[in-house]
Amino acid sequence: MKPHASLRLLSATLALCLAACAGTPPPQNGTAAVPRVVKPSSPKPAVGNVASHVDAPAMPQPSGDVWAQLRGSFQMADCDADPAIMDWARRYTQNPSAFEAQMRDVMPRLMYVQQIAAKHDVAGEFALLPWVESHYRPVPGVKGNPAGMWQIMPVTANALGMRVDKNFDGRLDMPAATDAIMALLKRYHDDLGDWRMADYAFNAGEFAVRGMIGRYGTPAQEPAIPKMPVKRVTREHLAKLLAISCVVREPQRFKVELPQIAPEQQLVSVDVDRSMPIAQAANHAGMSVDELKSLNAGFRNGYVDKRAASYLVMPSGRVEQFRNSLLQNGGNVADADTNDNRLVASAKGPSAAGPSAAPDDAAGASSRTHTVKAGETLWNIARHYSLDVNQIKRWNGLQGSHLRLGQVLKLSAQG
Repeated sequence: MKPHASLRLLSATLALCLAACAGTPPPQNGTAAVPRVVKPSSPKPAVGNVASHVDAPAMPQPSGDVWAQLRGSFQMADCDADPAIMDWARRYTQNPSAFEAQMRDVMPRLMYVQQIAAKHDVAGEFALLPWVESHYRPVPGVKGNPAGMWQIMPVTANALGMRVDKNFDGRLDMPAATDAIMALLKRYHDDLGDWRMADYAFNAGEFAVRGMIGRYGTPAQEPAIPKMPVKRVTREHLAKLLAISCVVREPQRFKVELPQIAPEQQLVSVDVDRSMPIAQAANHAGMSVDELKSLNAGFRNGYVDKRAASYLVMPSGRVEQFRNSLLQNGGNVADADTNDNRLVASAKGPSAAGPSAAPDDAAGASSRTHTVKAGETLWNIARHYSLDVNQIKRWNGLQGSHLRLGQVLKLSAQG
């Protein structure tokens, strides 16, 4: 049974808290197929207005040992800092072959998360947080329960500006949800001054943790798992996070071997400029419908709706086939940005517009304002105009991510 943490909001500052699930449900087999190796074609000039990946995390090609890079970003306690850490590490690896198979299955998602964590300068241990929450599975939200690999509650999704309805659930949108969570964890750390407290805030709520720090002060570096008056599940949540990090630190200690990822398995975010059935997109990419759905679980009705999210996540080895298939079926030019390995695909035909279809917010630098419409978030508005979320916040004096229907946003310092 998975315990769920309490959830609170600080209304004055939109200080968000996440109800996190500390259990470890069994992982599903194979979140993404191992695609064939395809040599990338030479970059072609883009035709038409195609949103670039400004706010979406760029996924660099793997260089060197991915696990060594992850270990190098760890900032919390090691294996021997607390008996609870070793206890959970041994539980995770009690069947070494099963553990290795699980890790192979989640590796593409783990690496995707790792890159976004690095973008936000978040402690590397938090790239492993979805292992604790969901084993990186896109858990569907049912009747107000948490959803996605981050296990985000509906109220938190609303505070983060995520769209959640019968057609789309932003909590299962891997790029947007991961970017939002990493930004939130970084803010928790900046506000609370301790990565352990950031994890406690993720699980128990920022308001509760702020109150404890106000009463007892910031905990000392030892013990590694602070003995503050939190629920057992919250203390256990941190122990589990440090335990899976411990296995990554010292796999040989647990007689396991960590997998490596092939470049063609690496997940990338691919922009599309029209809506389409997800079955059609899967056919273009040469993937099974289930595989593509699993990576893009935010689309709940089997349809890629560009108004909700104008991109698809897929293995990089599938992008060239996807791009070429769009061209052969009436598409436009596809472009690969070799500067940061972000991949963009463009297609002609009947098109649902981006965040909104109104003339005043067509993509391009000439647009200086944007009127917020139903279902829009700061994240997808920023993507649509090739801007950064923090730029839009600064230009509009926004403290949080909440938007009002009909709100007019400046899209430049002079807007």
